[in-house]
Amino acid sequence: MFALGVQSPTSHVLMAFLELYVHINWYSFTIVGFVFMAIWLIMEHFFFYRAPKPYSPRRVFQLSASYVVHCNWVELVWTILPMFILLSIAVPSFSLIYLVDEFFGTPVFSLKIIGHQWYWSYEYVFGDKTLSFDSYIESEESLKKGELRLLEVDRTVVIPRDVIVRVYVTSDDVIHSWALPSHGLKMDAIPGRLNQFVFFFNVKGTFYGQCSELCGVNHGFMPIAVHVVDLKKFIKWFNKC
Repeated sequence: MFALGVQSPTSHVLMAFLELYVHINWYSFTIVGFVFMAIWLIMEHFFFYRAPKPYSPRRVFQLSASYVVHCNWVELVWTILPMFILLSIAVPSFSLIYLVDEFFGTPVFSLKIIGHQWYWSYEYVFGDKTLSFDSYIESEESLKKGELRLLEVDRTVVIPRDVIVRVYVTSDDVIHSWALPSHGLKMDAIPGRLNQFVFFFNVKGTFYGQCSELCGVNHGFMPIAVHVVDLKKFIKWFNKC
């Protein structure tokens, strides 16, 4: 099946993105409808007034240059109305930018993501304990029934639900991009630079992503799989590893 929309949101950030998207679409559809209506009225006026008398339009109103040229109320409307539209879009947009960059709370643990050609490395720092592993794409021969081709990995990232996790992203060779669409997340992995973001999942499940920066011949074979569980299950998994 082809996707006609975005993936189901797994964080408050993506939910805010979708709300802003719907908010802007209302303005877009209204503006497009108004423009088409104006074009239709102009075409109707031009056609009928140039046509013979039997095809004259109904005299409900007549378009006239005096209505649109040097008309104070028209100039006032098309100056003030777009200003209010832009302000109503800018205010939630700026709020969302700060929401993405900042998160109020104390991270429970840290996760470092390192991009390689062509796999990912993950390093957990949880208290005084550390855990690191590499994550490669699962071969088609080893896929089980119901698993997704080109998206399954041999080692899945496990994240607890309703917990703040600070994540650092970097690269060991070329520029990669760690992207998780269901979380509204895309962060570049740049050699010699440490970017950071915050995980906060509010639903459980397994979510997939891929490298979103052209990084070489096997760029399309760097999948990402994140498994979100309860905190108790995460601690049990971490201690077991």
